[in-house]
Amino acid sequence: MSEIKDSVEVALELNEKEVYSHIAHESAEDMIRIISSLDAERAKNRGEIIYYQDDWDDLIRQRIAKGKRHTAFDFYNPALLSIWEDRVRYLKKTKRSLTLIALGVVLFAVLSVVLSVFLNAPWFIVGLSVLPALALLNTYKKEKIDFTYYQLTQFFIDELKELVSKHQLDSTKYKFKVFSHDYFGLVTKKTGSSIFAVVKIEENMTNAE
Repeated sequence: MSEIKDSVEVALELNEKEVYSHIAHESAEDMIRIISSLDAERAKNRGEIIYYQDDWDDLIRQRIAKGKRHTAFDFYNPALLSIWEDRVRYLKKTKRSLTLIALGVVLFAVLSVVLSVFLNAPWFIVGLSVLPALALLNTYKKEKIDFTYYQLTQFFIDELKELVSKHQLDSTKYKFKVFSHDYFGLVTKKTGSSIFAVVKIEENMTNAE
């Protein structure tokens, strides 16, 4: 009785270049959706009105799950999981902490007004004097969250660049939409009011079509 071969063994017997090329193409398409989704969320955090429906968190979860199935082909970077989870935890912690501080400032202002009424003293002046701190907190929150989104987006751009370069893919076929202008390793082109980008490969400095 012949030994039953698992899917990995069967796949390895196929045309190796064709298998790798297919997985690389699929992985690159996953990456560009993640990048655009992350950058769209970053733009929304800046207050821009962005109509982009992909959920970057869900896309990364799908990418990790799919990547694990491709481990035998070296299409899974375990660092993706830890970096993604760390950044998500940081985002949630930052949002929660700054929201609580803002609520504390508001409650202090309200309490000062209540004290002014009951004690017949101008305590409300003290309370109102701290309200400008809300604007500072909001600016600080946006900057902290913006930098976190930037780090995560740049990480996936670097991953895409490595994937395209390693498997000799045509970078111009993986054009994606971006809303920010400060990423490294991209060639961008403005089409109407939208900006599209491709990763910049040293031997292929072609602009996005």
